[in-house]
Amino acid sequence: MTEDSKAGYLLIVWYIFSACTLFANKYVLNYLNGDGIILGCIQMLMTTICGYIQLYYPLGMFERTPRNSPSTPGFYQLMSIIGGLRFTTVLLGLIAINYVEVSFVETIKSSAPAFTLLISRFILGEYTGLFVNLSLIPVMGGLALCSLTELSCNIQGFLAALGTNISECFQNVYSKKAISKHKIKFSPAEMQFYTSVCSFVAQIPVVLFLVDFSKLIQLSSEFWIMSFLNGLFFHFQTISNFALLEYISTVTHSVANTAKRALLITFSVIIFGNHITFLSGLGTCIVFIGVVCYNRALILDKKRFNKLNHSKNP
Repeated sequence: MTEDSKAGYLLIVWYIFSACTLFANKYVLNYLNGDGIILGCIQMLMTTICGYIQLYYPLGMFERTPRNSPSTPGFYQLMSIIGGLRFTTVLLGLIAINYVEVSFVETIKSSAPAFTLLISRFILGEYTGLFVNLSLIPVMGGLALCSLTELSCNIQGFLAALGTNISECFQNVYSKKAISKHKIKFSPAEMQFYTSVCSFVAQIPVVLFLVDFSKLIQLSSEFWIMSFLNGLFFHFQTISNFALLEYISTVTHSVANTAKRALLITFSVIIFGNHITFLSGLGTCIVFIGVVCYNRALILDKKRFNKLNHSKNP
């Protein structure tokens, strides 16, 4: 399988399990009246267990490689940074949706490609051309239109939404560094297992302070079954995300993530029968047009850079 085919396969897997996780989240939290903190903790527990299994059985998602020793220089530092960012993203996301509508959070997240571009430039030294930078405008603007309905805002919700967006961008950039830019390359399974352990440990104080344990025994068996199934979906969503980062740049990944959000908004309208506005439909179309423009811009900028290099080195 070529690298492009592998990237395409992982992108499809990522999209499918992202949809499964999103709809399972909605079912557990809205229809079973589940606890978001418990759900997040189960997700991290499942990614830890399944990540450990995939250290030995990759399931065709990536090549099995010799494991890096925890004594490898910088190992604990990098895993702790990414694990801490995963925890921060989940925690701030929960705080954000507690204060503002999900649509407002998605509007804030529409700026992710721009944040990713800047962060990648400083941390990874990745540079993008003029056409690529311009093509990000319809991608970000389209998602903002998709989620521009029923917006409500307060300062706590705004700061939490902005924080989870920036944290997720940093997480993806550092993950890219660990998988393909670091002097010691980490496998997607190592990334999943070790960062999940760090994130799970960081969640323990939050669970102890914020969860009413007397209510846990009142939760139905359906809640527990669906929560662990949701955790399995979340595992495959995140490990396919790590595997995909090996083949594409962080900016391309951010654009793909934005397109995924627009697609999931459309699917949620179809599945849950939500009312779709003109702006939402228009925004979805603009996102996909922006993705096409982004792919074309990559080709144009590559040709432009090749011409410049050829003129400098005839």
